[in-house]
Amino acid sequence: MRKFHLLLASVFLISGSLLSQTGDPSNLESEFKIDYEKFTLDNGLEVILHEDHSDPIVAVATMMHVGSNREKPGKTGFAHFFEHMSFNDSENVPVGANRKMIPEWGGSRNGGTWSDGTVYYEVVPKDAFEKILWIDSDRFGYMINTVTQAALDREKQVVKNEKRERVDNAPYGYTDEIIRKNLYPEGHPYNWTVIGQLPDLQSATLDDVKDFYNKYYGAANASLVIAGDIDVEETKKLVQQWFGEIPSGPEVSSLDPKPVSLEKSKSLYFEDNFAKLPELRIVIPTVEDYNKDMYALRILGQLLSGSKKSPLYQTVVEEGKLAPNIGTYQSSSELAGEFIFRVRANANTDLDSVKLAIENGLKRFEQNGVSKDELKRIKAELETGLYQGVSTVLNKAFQLVQDNEFNGDPGYLATTAKLTNAVTSEDVMRVYNQYVKDQNYVMTSVVPKGQTELAVEGSEKAEVWIEEVKNDVASEEVSQGEEAEYEKTPSKYDRSEPDFGKLPLFEAPNVWTSEMANGMEVFGIENNEVPLVQFEISIPGGQLLDPKGKAGVASLLSDLMMQGTATRTPAELEEAIGLLGASINMYTSNEDFRISGTCLSKNFDETMKLVEEILLEPRWDKAEYDRLKKALATNLKGQEANPRAIASLAFYELLYGPENSFGIPGSGTLETAEAISMDDLKNYYSKLSPEDASFHVAGSIKKNRVEEVLGDLAENWNNKAPEIKNDRIAAKGEAGTLYFIDVPDAKQSVILIGKLALSEKDEDANELVFANEILGGGSNGKLFQTLRIEKGYTYGAYSGVSENLEVSPFYITTSVRANATLASLEIIQEMVKNYANDFGEEEVELTQNKLLKENTRAFESLGAKLGILRDMSKYDKSEDFIEEKQKALMAMDQEDFKEVINEYLNEQEMIYVVVGDKATQFEEVKKLGKPVVELDIYAEKLEAQDQQAAGE
Repeated sequence: MRKFHLLLASVFLISGSLLSQTGDPSNLESEFKIDYEKFTLDNGLEVILHEDHSDPIVAVATMMHVGSNREKPGKTGFAHFFEHMSFNDSENVPVGANRKMIPEWGGSRNGGTWSDGTVYYEVVPKDAFEKILWIDSDRFGYMINTVTQAALDREKQVVKNEKRERVDNAPYGYTDEIIRKNLYPEGHPYNWTVIGQLPDLQSATLDDVKDFYNKYYGAANASLVIAGDIDVEETKKLVQQWFGEIPSGPEVSSLDPKPVSLEKSKSLYFEDNFAKLPELRIVIPTVEDYNKDMYALRILGQLLSGSKKSPLYQTVVEEGKLAPNIGTYQSSSELAGEFIFRVRANANTDLDSVKLAIENGLKRFEQNGVSKDELKRIKAELETGLYQGVSTVLNKAFQLVQDNEFNGDPGYLATTAKLTNAVTSEDVMRVYNQYVKDQNYVMTSVVPKGQTELAVEGSEKAEVWIEEVKNDVASEEVSQGEEAEYEKTPSKYDRSEPDFGKLPLFEAPNVWTSEMANGMEVFGIENNEVPLVQFEISIPGGQLLDPKGKAGVASLLSDLMMQGTATRTPAELEEAIGLLGASINMYTSNEDFRISGTCLSKNFDETMKLVEEILLEPRWDKAEYDRLKKALATNLKGQEANPRAIASLAFYELLYGPENSFGIPGSGTLETAEAISMDDLKNYYSKLSPEDASFHVAGSIKKNRVEEVLGDLAENWNNKAPEIKNDRIAAKGEAGTLYFIDVPDAKQSVILIGKLALSEKDEDANELVFANEILGGGSNGKLFQTLRIEKGYTYGAYSGVSENLEVSPFYITTSVRANATLASLEIIQEMVKNYANDFGEEEVELTQNKLLKENTRAFESLGAKLGILRDMSKYDKSEDFIEEKQKALMAMDQEDFKEVINEYLNEQEMIYVVVGDKATQFEEVKKLGKPVVELDIYAEKLEAQDQQAAGE
């Protein structure tokens, strides 16, 4: 369904070092590992089982050893396209069931393709475990006979929409394509992107699909992991039954590493239609995954730019003031690897100056070498990352299946940890000298349209194929089509849908509460699965306390307070946090100011001492204030390039009005940010009070220890809480009106529709969430099923209800291909109009079953448990509010649902926001029959003469 960044990211996190309990990275007291049992079926399928009875859920991950690196020029994007095709139909599962049934069982499902592989995964309540084996095995071994021309044509449109959304309509979307074409020679398996080229996808045939399946989708070319609340012996029998008859397939020869070298450096530039900021990337070829030097290269990336003491941070950000940040990192794949420098610079910054600053930073690194403290900090952070990476059954499944399929050892985690832990300063300098220093590279300067002068001098223009927007929806119209005719594959087993197992009952975690002497309430959940603690302090106010005309004060203050304390410089504070393997962050929402963190349970006391110091002893560093204010302006400018951000800004301003804090982005606007002073931040800081604040904590820690650790904070933090008043809502938008914003040459139109509905404290809040589920609560919702599955207009379409104390909106959101804008609007309009009338007993039962079962997996992670505590404290919910919510759901009948829908989802009361290509779509959307008003990207109404000028 998407390029699978999640899996690769989790592998990096889990590949952390294992430190002793003293925090000394030089020793390894015990080996962390995930217990598993591995066996191989007669057909060659390797199966790994992991028991985890902490929650009544099961995760299943099937990894096929085929990615875009098996494709040929002219057939690019096929591995990813086949992943999409696999989610359609199969012989023994009802048409469309794969995408619909799993959410209806209370589960989640998806897949991902990257250069080297494809993975399919599900997490379901325990009672649907055998059903998942049925549906998963049928997709794997029994889908190819069901593929029709109509399904092929429909999925082509979906994949094309995904590319338009992620690449064509996104700033810097083409950069990966430019780099791959120039880093890897023609014929190299990494010469093209995973999603491929649209002409290649359009030319795919049924024979191509069948050939690809027959060649690569044999059982011997895959690994299967099942993790969770299972019985190993019983699961072995079920795996044999459901997967044992899948053909082995032809032998798929392994690919040897294929690293590349460049005869000379290449410098290219590209004018980006969406970008508002210049971006520089430098990519140097390095080593493949599991190469012993990969671990040192990863640490090198962190050392060069991962802290305020890092040489590149100093030269690019702190001294040069060229960008808000810089990233350097090692990216290893099966055949080759890359070391990457990435800088999104401030507006109007000449990228030659960025390149020079990077060169100066590297010289500084060569002179100063590797700091022992920095190396220790990185390893401490990786220890925490190790536990975070295996804190859910799905992440455990990912780790096991990845290491088994690509390295032959599901338990390679322990080896990875040892190799990372063993990296020395000498290793880091060696890989720097060998792979990075004085090596040839590919460098890209991606600049805003019309600003080629910002590109690195001497750069050559990069060639990119760009789709032409055609206002001809009929040429790409698709349909469900006829079902395939075929003979079912014989089986000695009954391959019909198995029954549910015993329904697992949701058990809410035990919540303890307390109150500190300064009035701060404490809410906790003890959970000892991993030695981690997550916590947050939530202080009411947030953006509501920003001064008028200075939106963004709270947000900027939250950033500044992390830049050192009265007794620690920004670099010293960062190092102190890092050496504990902890993370501490501040952020704001419309209604709250929050301080959050994660740490090893053994380091909770020391971490909270730092939190207290940050909160009570701010540094008010003028240099950091200036840097952050400039970075804020850069980020706000960058958002002007994002069609989704443009739509969101307009939507909320139209609903709330420009004077209401909910009508203005939390980080403010370029105008309000410019007006902020240091005194504004100090004045806001004086209002941070414990009186109405709450402390939430979840993890491997007991109540008495939390209370003891919080004692000092309670004693030293005592100021009074300010009065908080909500701003008056003065909507700019008019119900029933469509607002259009032009983004020239957009390949998609972003659609955002909705109206103000209710507060989370409203007695109907839960009922509205329940009532929305069938419309747009997921991939089984009507919006998704119609706009994506039936029509092929979009990559995804959803609806939801925002949660706040303030009256909050119901919304519908999607991005559709440009020439399907009007057709999509018409479908949504009719669907919402008829939603109450179409809501029958079947919808009632489906909603109740789905939402009831979802709770078995909804609160597995520590972050989800913090969410329970936040709901209790902010909205005055009882400890058993989840069970109460379930009872309310089961008590609703058809008329109750209809009443809620009619009350809150009246289509005529909604506003429509469309962000797209005016030249092709403006006249089209007028055919919807609603008044149409054109806005600029700042949500300001264009006058008639401006509209005429824009049209010319």
